[in-house]
Amino acid sequence: MALTINADECTSCGACEFECPNGAISLKNDVYVIKASACSECDGDAPKCQAVCPADAIVKA
Repeated sequence: MALTINADECTSCGACEFECPNGAISLKNDVYVIKASACSECDGDAPKCQAVCPADAIVKA
C-alpha cells in the first residue's frame, strides 16, 4: 500500500520530495504526486514524507 498526497491540502512546499529515500515524489503540473510503485512507506518506519509535511496532506491510499 502506498501513500498519496491530497492535492487540495498540499501547499507545494516541496519538503516531501527531498525527504523521500526512494525518489517516489515529484512535481507534476504544479502538484506533488507519489508514484505508488516506488513508495515503500519507508519500509515499516514512520514515513519520512508524512513527518515533514506541514499541511498533513500525505495520507494512506
